Amino acid sequence: MDYQAFIEFVRAAFSDLTPDQEERFKAMAPLYEEWNARINVISRKDIGNLYDHHILHSLAVARYLQLRPDLLESFRGASVLDLGTGGGFPGIPLAVLFPSASFVLCDSVGKKTIVASEVAKGLGLGNVRIVNARAESLGETFDFVVSRAVASLTDFYPWVKGRFRRSILYLKGGDLVEEIASMMGRFRLPAGSVSTWAVSSWLTNPYFDGKMIVEIRR
Repeated sequence: MDYQAFIEFVRAAFSDLTPDQEERFKAMAPLYEEWNARINVISRKDIGNLYDHHILHSLAVARYLQLRPDLLESFRGASVLDLGTGGGFPGIPLAVLFPSASFVLCDSVGKKTIVASEVAKGLGLGNVRIVNARAESLGETFDFVVSRAVASLTDFYPWVKGRFRRSILYLKGGDLVEEIASMMGRFRLPAGSVSTWAVSSWLTNPYFDGKMIVEIRR
């Protein structure tokens, strides 16, 4: 997917998109291409799929929020932790779309945070802070946690337990029925506190088959 196809799709989904946001999305491709050539955070075979496999996948969180108006309103001015951000996904695309929210992008791998930091700087994102640290060392609490498939749910949940006030929005694939049941049993989460949404209901490319957003409510 090239930029023109991407932006037409995004305009249709997010009708309040501004020219400034469009320019930032346009600038993402050359920034990621430049920095990925120096520090490989996206497979070189996949960098040509940046807009659909990475940026649109990140924006699936925003599409899900549109279906939950109560969450969407809270998210607009929220504090958001992107844990295991890698090169900045899903945090950087979400920071462009939600300029009133404040984002902390955290990863334990220093070279990945260099890429996220340089891309955020190149886009002029004043609502993004990059942290090179392990989750356990963070002393902050956030309104929301977002992440993209950094670990199984049973491994991921204890990293952020007690660190969020509203919800975790986790982009994940795999055998989620078993993962969710294991997590809920291990951490004694109440019935109704976890729900899923199929990314493929919005993004019809077969690449997204089986990919979900898992929402874990406090």
